[in-house]
Amino acid sequence: MAARRTSQVRERSNGKYEAILRAAIKVFGRCGFFNAKVADVAREAGVADGTVYLYFKNKDDILVSIFNHVMDEALALGRSRLAEIEDPAEKLRRIVHAHLDRFERDRDLAVVFQVELRSSTKFMEQFSATKVTEYLDLIGSVIEEGQKRGRFRTGLNTRIVAKVIFGAVDEMATNWVLSRRRYSLVATADPLLDIILNGVALPA
Repeated sequence: MAARRTSQVRERSNGKYEAILRAAIKVFGRCGFFNAKVADVAREAGVADGTVYLYFKNKDDILVSIFNHVMDEALALGRSRLAEIEDPAEKLRRIVHAHLDRFERDRDLAVVFQVELRSSTKFMEQFSATKVTEYLDLIGSVIEEGQKRGRFRTGLNTRIVAKVIFGAVDEMATNWVLSRRRYSLVATADPLLDIILNGVALPA
């Protein structure tokens, strides 16, 4: 057992874990999660079926692992980049732009996140306990910082604001994936941010 675990760690460091995830994103995004087979993922990754099972229990585990892996990367990169910025409003801009840009650059990933993950009952049951909570915390911390700096209204509930922002960005991504019309997803960021930061009412 110890030898097998050591082998898994070595294989993961050699990139097979990430290769399988990338292959699964492509297969799930283009064939659909329910139509795809583990063998399809293995073939796309260029590995044997058994190699996939070294890292994942089943197809559901691959799907959840895609979500966790991508979110971990996005959160780590986001925290690193936001630490270099002073203005809370600019931090919100970076979050929204990064979110939409990631999906525009990888349509298969966008399909997996916006469609295939939502089709999995098992995933949706665990949704509130996933990395989304960390993502909302990140957005909420920016709102709270803006309140302390006098940039945002102090009476706002930061958790609600974070959910509103996430919901708006998430809806933009879903519309982009489902639309028959091809347009730039990132181009929707600034109009969305204008509403978030400036509201819809005319100044008194």
